Amino acid sequence: MEFTAVELKQYNGRETSKPIYLSVKGRVFDVTGGRSFYGPGGSYEMFAGKDASRALAKMSKNDEDISPCLDGLTEKEITVLNDWERKFEAKYPIVGRLTN
Repeated sequence: MEFTAVELKQYNGRETSKPIYLSVKGRVFDVTGGRSFYGPGGSYEMFAGKDASRALAKMSKNDEDISPCLDGLTEKEITVLNDWERKFEAKYPIVGRLTN
């Protein structure tokens, strides 16, 4: 399944009848099982319905870092992002891809 950024925003956890999705490096994960983390009031709710790649790489929760853009990341940040990606792969199902 393919999602645009606008479509992905619909899966931000605000509607309890919908799953919670977030994207890492363009792959969309169903993180509904982690609702306490990614749902409203959760520690990582700011990532729900968005591509969190840059923010994960930078270990940041700042709005300006919640982006699919990987430009200018250091080698260490890319390694951190790859570690996050492996954690998501192990824990959550992939439900699609983010398109431009």
